[in-house]
Amino acid sequence: MINNLFLAHNINNMKNLRKEKILLFIILLIIMIISFFNMQNATLINSTYKNHLTKQIIWYLGGFLILLIIKKINIEKLFKMSFFLYLLALFSLILVLFMGKTINGAKAWFKIGFFSFQPSEFMKLTLTLYLINLVTNTNLKTKKDELLLIFKVLIITLIPSFLVFLEPDTGAIIFYFLIAFCILFFSKISKWWFLLFFLFLILGTITFYYLYNYEQDFLIKMIGTSFFYRIERLLTFTNNNSYQLENALIVIGSAPLIKNGLNKINLYIPEAPTDFIFAFNIGNYGLISGFIILICYFIIDLILIKWLNKTKNKKIKLFLISFISIFFFQQFINIGMNLGIVPIIGIPLPFLSYGGSTIIIYFLFLGIILNLINKEHINNY
Repeated sequence: MINNLFLAHNINNMKNLRKEKILLFIILLIIMIISFFNMQNATLINSTYKNHLTKQIIWYLGGFLILLIIKKINIEKLFKMSFFLYLLALFSLILVLFMGKTINGAKAWFKIGFFSFQPSEFMKLTLTLYLINLVTNTNLKTKKDELLLIFKVLIITLIPSFLVFLEPDTGAIIFYFLIAFCILFFSKISKWWFLLFFLFLILGTITFYYLYNYEQDFLIKMIGTSFFYRIERLLTFTNNNSYQLENALIVIGSAPLIKNGLNKINLYIPEAPTDFIFAFNIGNYGLISGFIILICYFIIDLILIKWLNKTKNKKIKLFLISFISIFFFQQFINIGMNLGIVPIIGIPLPFLSYGGSTIIIYFLFLGIILNLINKEHINNY
């Protein structure tokens, strides 16, 4: 009797998982179609965007192909190879500083024929795999072991952050530390370390506030003019008076509920296919299209959180936490940028914005998640 109930429960879980995967696939298709329409409209803004639709189609086809292929891969081998993948990503970050293509002031892309690839996106995945493998395979018996693990995670995260800082790409650095923090926080180390971290953070913030307001010349000498300017942009929102934000807010504020804006644009928005895709989309197709986008992301977030709550496997849990944190953070920052409530730091909207590197890497994240979730359900079954 108990075995029959257990079997029925597992069969029901498998059916629910199948429905959730189908729903996820449908939502991605909806976002894809919306993205394609916006890439078509982007050709009216600037001639440099003329190939964006073609490239976006190719990236999406590659992404969905990844979801099919990665089901057959043994993900445990990826975790075992994670150190070498991490080294490969580090090498690519070094190489791009010498051989990369400069776009918008950042030397962060490899130009390969028709396409460009951003190695800092590849580092998101390899860093996640490597840190999870390190944390789950470290035996923590004493506080010294915990401190050593924190130190290792910090060094592993700082190295690519420094290389990306030289490009420069501040957004990627935020993602690296967000991944590292989430993996450590949900590991088995004592939460007292995080209390200590927040105390140092508060002390550091107070010190920085004093230097920024009363000893600015000393602060500039200490951290450099370039880094000071980047921090100042974040603190003062000086870039929020920019031409692109003003136009984005005008577009959103004047948009009707529904609009047929295919092959029409009312107002020029710089970086419309990437950083300001949300405002650009609303300007093209009305406020209803913005609500549809928000609902799509909300459903994806709910599905991922549901999988996170149901899984018992530590590696799957840490991988899901890492992806959910960067995926949700990217949504919040990009939409906040478009609404003028957070600084403009050049972070695109996942799956909707133009950009093959992000699309492919996020499909890889989703593919690994689906692979791990499937195998856990099969093993339980």
